[in-house]
Amino acid sequence: MLVIVPCDPLRPRRVDPHFAPEATAARHAGLDVVVIDHDALVRAEAERAIARVDATGLAVYRGWMLSSVQYAAFAEALARRGVTLRTSPTHYRRAHELPGWYPQVAELTAESVWTTGTGRDLFDSCRARLGSGPAVLRDYTKSLKHHWDEAVFIPDVADGEAAWRVAHRFLQLRGEDLAGGLVLRRYEKFTSAEVRTWWVAGHCVLVSAHPDTPDHLPPPDLDLAPFSSAVAALNLPFVTVDLVQRADGVWRIVEVGDGQVSDRPSSTDPASFIAALFNR
Repeated sequence: MLVIVPCDPLRPRRVDPHFAPEATAARHAGLDVVVIDHDALVRAEAERAIARVDATGLAVYRGWMLSSVQYAAFAEALARRGVTLRTSPTHYRRAHELPGWYPQVAELTAESVWTTGTGRDLFDSCRARLGSGPAVLRDYTKSLKHHWDEAVFIPDVADGEAAWRVAHRFLQLRGEDLAGGLVLRRYEKFTSAEVRTWWVAGHCVLVSAHPDTPDHLPPPDLDLAPFSSAVAALNLPFVTVDLVQRADGVWRIVEVGDGQVSDRPSSTDPASFIAALFNR
């Protein structure tokens, strides 16, 4: 198995410092590690990005987030060099974008509706499907939680003008980074820190803290049984599923993501992390 990581932008022959501990652990575990230029991928220069890939075979990427379009170009460029990403572009999009994963886990997460564009008419039609009550706004891949009051939280989706003000501000802040359309998720009150679970081929291989709260370790008695069949039904090679406890004590899915671009919390030892992901 080949592990692909971003290079250090200032020293392109070296691994990006953020991913260096994982790269070192992977090498110690007997895995081949190669670097790519993430910035070149973002600039749509896929061939330049993979110029230093000098190995072939099956590969897993561990790096910064890519859009679905960027990932597809990345995969195609690697394929021309004899490298096959274990997560195909189709699988990446399904894991990375909410409309791809939501239907399989709908009973375990907040009710969600979305648009396929950004027009006011599409947004109004979307919020009408939720009816009334509080909701949170995001796009297909992320929210702007640091702008909670102005670009995330909608006190009542039935108030069209107030809801659109939040959506309009969200669109302004996301700008060209907007992914897909607008997503409205029914608000649920949570009372715990998030827990990040890591799944390979439908099996949970690791339970960790969330990167935003690395010192809040997951409860030892966390029961994953209610989520196992739904995650397996996603039929995706490598995903993370972030869980959080609702005010009524029920654990809920707050996010699914492609595991390749999901950050490892600092409280998780990189050697243990690599061993769990690659069963070594």
